Amino acid sequence: MSQNLAEARYELAVANRILGHEGVLDAFGHVSMRHPADPKRYLLPRSRSPELIEPDDIFEFTLDSAPLVPPKVQLYSERVIHGEIYKARPDVVAVCHHHAPAVMPYCITGEPLVPVFHLGATIGAKVPFWDSQDEFGDTNLLVVKPEEGASLARALGSHSVVLMRRHGATVVGASLRELVFRSIFSCLNAIYLKEAGGMGAIGPLTPGEIEMAGAINQIPSVPLRTWEYWATRLAKRGGMPPRASAAARKRSSSSAKGRPVTRAKRKGRSR
Repeated sequence: MSQNLAEARYELAVANRILGHEGVLDAFGHVSMRHPADPKRYLLPRSRSPELIEPDDIFEFTLDSAPLVPPKVQLYSERVIHGEIYKARPDVVAVCHHHAPAVMPYCITGEPLVPVFHLGATIGAKVPFWDSQDEFGDTNLLVVKPEEGASLARALGSHSVVLMRRHGATVVGASLRELVFRSIFSCLNAIYLKEAGGMGAIGPLTPGEIEMAGAINQIPSVPLRTWEYWATRLAKRGGMPPRASAAARKRSSSSAKGRPVTRAKRKGRSR
């Protein structure tokens, strides 16, 4: 990747804010991206509401989800979702975990989430369903242990979206902008599918339509166009993040030589 770290941190802050503004994320949920220079690291904000994320809030983690710089703030407890997916999927560059109201009926009922309009093809032909009960029995439904994150990554497999029983969804992308595109349009697809079900028989996309419409959605100009649209909406509301501070830029530079914090030193237990 040619994108520098400072710009990656800024775009990741924008992505969190866009997905909050567009109703995919609320007070909870989080977005990460693989490090632009080191595929064995990823970037993820500290535990904070997504629409407040700034570049200064973003930390570097190993794929074992250990922060490279000792944190003085709370970190997301579910960061193993991101680390374990990056381990399992070298093709994945960005990950979003959310609890959008649009997908929750499918997470609760287990009803299949299928693409029903052309932009909905971004979810692919199949959206797998992960139930933590299958391997771990009763839990608080948060994915906080590496083995839980690895189980979720296995359920995701080669797909783009995985639903999580009574919890939410996790979405992946080959770029941060593709991830934002997929996260938003998968939620719109879920809304249209549910509303259409109350009107009559559902006519999902055929396998051929999914393949061809999905290919159009991956043309670079498509996520660029939608990113500009959503970023403009955010900017009109005055919601764009500030650029990183000089201290944060220095921290980013020095962290390239840093060592990951051990499990015993990790702080924070917040979603």
